Amino acid sequence: MTTVSLRKQNTRLPPEVNRVLYVRNLPFNITSEEMYDIFGKYGAIRQIRIGCNKDTKGTAFVVYEDIYDAKQAVDHLSGFNVANRYLIVLYYQHAKMSKKFDQKKSEEEVAKLQEKYGVSTKDK
Repeated sequence: MTTVSLRKQNTRLPPEVNRVLYVRNLPFNITSEEMYDIFGKYGAIRQIRIGCNKDTKGTAFVVYEDIYDAKQAVDHLSGFNVANRYLIVLYYQHAKMSKKFDQKKSEEEVAKLQEKYGVSTKDK
């Protein structure tokens, strides 16, 4: 019922609001069932992806069916305590995430070129 009143009150949402949430600072041993229990309270969930690599452990993507449900989840779950860890719940922003991965890729390319040509950046 609160989502219906939210829709009537806020017909315009900020531009960063979308259905996909990026969650950080998760406990490493959290299960998908626990994630559905925590995030399912705010609306229908389409998909949850929990990071399992060394680089992605402790993070997850949560995709809601409705944008208003995602907004409620961000409003209520940012700073929520799960297993003595405070969740960081953000709206997924493709441009920011792709910049991060592009930077990693370019750093790897520079390292390969330095190795190939015997260039070192360390002070002697």
